[in-house]
Amino acid sequence: MSARSAGSSHKTSSARARIYAILEQALPDDRLSRFVHAVLISLALGSVASVVLESVPSLRFRFETLFFVIELVTVAVFTVEYFMRLWVAPLHPPFRRLSASHAAFRYAISLPALIDFLTIIPFYLALVSPADLRVFIVFRIIRFLKIARYSPGIRSLYEAIVNERRALLACLIILGSLVLVAASVMHLAEHEAQPEKFGTIPDAMWWAIVTLTTVGYGDVVPITPLGKVIAGIIAIMGLGMLALPVGIIATSFAEVIHRRDFVVTWGMVSRVPLFRELDADDVAQIMRFLRSHTAVPGEIIVRRGEIGHSMYFIASGQIELDRPNHQKAVLSEGDFFGELAVLNPAPRTTTARALVRSDLLVLDASDLRLLMTERPELGRRVEDASRENHAGLVDDSAENDVDELKS
Repeated sequence: MSARSAGSSHKTSSARARIYAILEQALPDDRLSRFVHAVLISLALGSVASVVLESVPSLRFRFETLFFVIELVTVAVFTVEYFMRLWVAPLHPPFRRLSASHAAFRYAISLPALIDFLTIIPFYLALVSPADLRVFIVFRIIRFLKIARYSPGIRSLYEAIVNERRALLACLIILGSLVLVAASVMHLAEHEAQPEKFGTIPDAMWWAIVTLTTVGYGDVVPITPLGKVIAGIIAIMGLGMLALPVGIIATSFAEVIHRRDFVVTWGMVSRVPLFRELDADDVAQIMRFLRSHTAVPGEIIVRRGEIGHSMYFIASGQIELDRPNHQKAVLSEGDFFGELAVLNPAPRTTTARALVRSDLLVLDASDLRLLMTERPELGRRVEDASRENHAGLVDDSAENDVDELKS
């Protein structure tokens, strides 16, 4: 391979990796990625709103050009996004051992890719077909589902449903069985009094479905005493059937959120140099005491003069320290602050302010003392690092005093 072709291949790989990072939000602090995702979400919402408003005749005729422009821009952007996602498919973990074409095909038949395809294909079908394709308006509406790709909450809910799919299927089977039993019993009780509504079991199944799901339209009701007793029992059973799948999904959703928070916190802990050499058991032990905090730009985390009750580890971002004599220092990922006031209870001498969005791990004073008691070597590392920081502060103060005398 020539040097020119090798360089071209390297540039292609770099471009593919960069686009993958943007589309999949692989870098949390990537501003371009956040901007791209904000644009895609805005287009999805704007497109769905346009479809809904376009169904109003007066608005459709008045803003026909605007609706067409929104559709054109949306389809153009989503088309580029779709083919970009096919291009970077080999970088997805499940497809990394496959060829580029095979990876693209495997990704194209996945659910997210099929949703992306269905959101753009109606526009192109309308260009080549003279038929009225208003029936495909439903495919334009499902652009709302694209938001699930960019929403951690919706992805967590989807994961919770997938994890509990067997339990939910069992609930569906039980519900179907109850519908059959309820319809059969009500048919026996009401078929003579209301042959047009309960004359057959399939006719009675409509009442059973409406009752068990607690909808209760009231279009079909029992009139015999036995039928009313049966209806009351079925209605009470319906409450339990409604609560069962809701409880399963809610429990699974909470577990998914907890597990995701655990993974995020674990990653934050492992990036702090003070904890980097610890094994998995030690990290898990430390995580019992840590809590995460996200500081927005400009937020004051600790203020000079207040009593210190926590120390902070920077997992990502930048924190500015305003020290005595107007000395300023900027800390970044891996640094920590606030330990002096915690190790030696006294008013804080430094104000800490977030310069950018920063992810922090917070360790309270009582937990720090307990942790230093359980792990003396970790306590020594904290004290040594604290002394180094304090010594640097003293040295800086001395240099400033000398400079002032010289001036």
